[in-house]
Amino acid sequence: MIIKEVIDLIEDFAPTKYAEDFDNIGLLVGDSSTEVSGALITLDTLEATVDEAIAKNCNLVISFHPIIFSGLKKLTGKDYVQRTILKAIKNNIAIYAIHTALDNQYKGVNDMICEKIGLKNRQILIPRKNSIKKLTTFVPCQDSETVRDALFAAGAGSIGNYDNCSFNVIGKGSFKGNEDSNPVIGKKGEVHYEEESQIGITYSAHLESKILKNLFKAHPYEEVAYEIHSLENNNQHLGMGMIGELETETDEKTFLNQLKETFKTGCVRHSKLLNKPIKKVAVLGGSGAFAINNAKAAGADIYITADLKYHDFYKAEEKLVLADIGHYESEQFTKNLLYSFLSKKISSFALILADTNTNPIHYL
Repeated sequence: MIIKEVIDLIEDFAPTKYAEDFDNIGLLVGDSSTEVSGALITLDTLEATVDEAIAKNCNLVISFHPIIFSGLKKLTGKDYVQRTILKAIKNNIAIYAIHTALDNQYKGVNDMICEKIGLKNRQILIPRKNSIKKLTTFVPCQDSETVRDALFAAGAGSIGNYDNCSFNVIGKGSFKGNEDSNPVIGKKGEVHYEEESQIGITYSAHLESKILKNLFKAHPYEEVAYEIHSLENNNQHLGMGMIGELETETDEKTFLNQLKETFKTGCVRHSKLLNKPIKKVAVLGGSGAFAINNAKAAGADIYITADLKYHDFYKAEEKLVLADIGHYESEQFTKNLLYSFLSKKISSFALILADTNTNPIHYL
């Protein structure tokens, strides 16, 4: 199995189209046509991670965070980023990072946090915009089922827990081919009227090229008539953060102590306790100060995230409790998520969870 095939599996699970614009994801180091001897799955890629990959005969490191985040102008080994990249290159080890593409997945980073806390009735906290499109095409009635099935096979028509969703209207289409045409139905130079089915179908934006390929392959006409529109609808299965409910409400201190134990963090920094029970919980792995207002608007009793600054805690405004459990701690189970997914898909080489602890923060 080559690296490109592994990448395709990962990106089918977490399409890179939905990564944030600021991010740097994908294959950062290496040749995608290289045969994989083993893959080390980690949260961060550091020199120690590359050393572990070498020791365990892994020539691919699958990392959540990208080791290259901003542009590199030199590779002299002057800092930890350059040293890591140089060591990977010298030892023919490829590095792939997925980061915010996985953050935005329904079954991604934040779902893992919810799972560890035991939240039910989970929903995306900040649903993704501009990620749903609609295709409208016109097909002779006798061919409509074939075209619909081809679109469904490419992933079109999937809405939440439902698939094979479409809307169909019967009408009459007209066309006249010129001298260079080769009409499947009717004759060139003559106006032809045909009973057609108008098929309307929605799809996730990252599937567009595959859907259009299937449309053109299945459609009988020489010239395929179709329209594509971007929808304003929020995607309820894609976006940042999550919110859910505890099975049983609990008091604030008990819940915070449970967080400390579950995520093995040296401390939980939090805003003023409100002496109210905790039932509705919002979460966002990594740096999540930008979503404080979203958590308040969603009616959360507590918002769990990381990297909150001094003035961020004021934003609680006694509407909810803010809890900072640490960046590494909030995302530490992400490598387990990737391992679980890939282990169901790959059996041709070893998948290994990294033992290297890459948390740069220590507590007294």
